[in-house]
Amino acid sequence: MSEWGSKRFWSTVSVAAVPEGFSIRLDDRPVLTPAKRAFVLPTQAIARHVAAEWDAQEDQVDPATMPWTRSANAAIDKFETQRRDVVDHLAGYAGTDLLSYRASEPVELVLRQKKTWDPLLDWVATRHGVRFEVTRGVMPIEQESACISRLARRMEPMSSFQLTGFYDLVTLSGSFVIALAAADGAFPVSVLWTASRLDENWQVEQWGEDVEAAGEAVRKMRAFRHAAELFRLAG
Repeated sequence: MSEWGSKRFWSTVSVAAVPEGFSIRLDDRPVLTPAKRAFVLPTQAIARHVAAEWDAQEDQVDPATMPWTRSANAAIDKFETQRRDVVDHLAGYAGTDLLSYRASEPVELVLRQKKTWDPLLDWVATRHGVRFEVTRGVMPIEQESACISRLARRMEPMSSFQLTGFYDLVTLSGSFVIALAAADGAFPVSVLWTASRLDENWQVEQWGEDVEAAGEAVRKMRAFRHAAELFRLAG
């Protein structure tokens, strides 16, 4: 049964092995997705995270406190059924990757981008055989279609749960390269998140921090870390 947004009525939460993976049971009643599909998780590690979220709910189920459950619902209800559209959408990020667009000034920012982002572009060139073009300013630059296709094929073996995590890694960072580096475990997640926020952090240094923007940045950082862990545990 789907209990998304309802009041807590159950006493116990348990993980049950099923032929396809693991399910979550509330007093022995299986959870369903919002679309009423079977809520089946690929690994016991993910199932334990989800079970802990359900067990932590008090009077009212609060989806905002349940990132693992939200990700699982997305994987089952969206990414399994709309996979082609998702892959095409993410491939578009590779064509306009954050790391390809550099500042023309001031020199301090130019040098910081080069120091932080060039190692990531060097990595994707060495590891995946894709060399990105780099431009300065806001004028668009077109990447080779063969390179974009090569990166898009990297998503083909991803399970629906991995693709869910990868989607958030790409969209939160604005960079297919950063997401791929996180998925491959090529750099620490904290380093990759900081690289994705280079321009924003520069602006904070120059003009000071906005409280609301800082809170949103923390929320996105936690979501990025969650996405990286989801991808890792779904493999």
